[in-house]
Amino acid sequence: MAVKLNFINQSNDLNNSQIVIFQKNVATDFDELSVAWKVIQYCGQGDNHPFTFPMGLSVGSSDSYGNYTPQIKAQNGELYKMALTASGNQLVAGGPGTSPKEVQVLNGLPKGAITASCYKDGRLLATKTSIAPQQKAVFQFKPTIWIGVVSQVEQGEVMNSAIISSVNTEISLLGIASADIVMTGGGPGPNSQPFAFNLDNVVMA
Repeated sequence: MAVKLNFINQSNDLNNSQIVIFQKNVATDFDELSVAWKVIQYCGQGDNHPFTFPMGLSVGSSDSYGNYTPQIKAQNGELYKMALTASGNQLVAGGPGTSPKEVQVLNGLPKGAITASCYKDGRLLATKTSIAPQQKAVFQFKPTIWIGVVSQVEQGEVMNSAIISSVNTEISLLGIASADIVMTGGGPGPNSQPFAFNLDNVVMA
């Protein structure tokens, strides 16, 4: 299940701004830094940029020796475990987790911290570093995306808190099969409007 989205630039922006799209991990109490899942660049006035947003997740992890596991499809309510096997460290299914809404990654290694990461459409969505043995990372995402106008953001990198707090548009994709995301506003001078993002041509699933 994936949502077909089409970003359309109907703004008055003349700064060749970047558009960042990301999700927030709501499984943690504190505001953790989000990853720039997708960055749209050089999309001029009147241009559009189609992309797909899968509702499913994949997880992967890396160990303290610089090894990266393959990405495996993840389900909410499931636990995945980094384990020492006969062939070395591997990420394996670990049965049900402790919450039906979360994807959980346990460091089951006898020693060494791991990094756990979530992916959508093959792109990094969220990451947790320095997970000690017998500790776990928890990930939970609402069916929403955050979208905003930014500068100097790299796709796949963790954004700083100032950038994240400047993005205040949350769009729900619940039950949607396809939609246009239309950006308006911006422009030079005192009469410029704030950037706004609205769904148009929505087709429900």
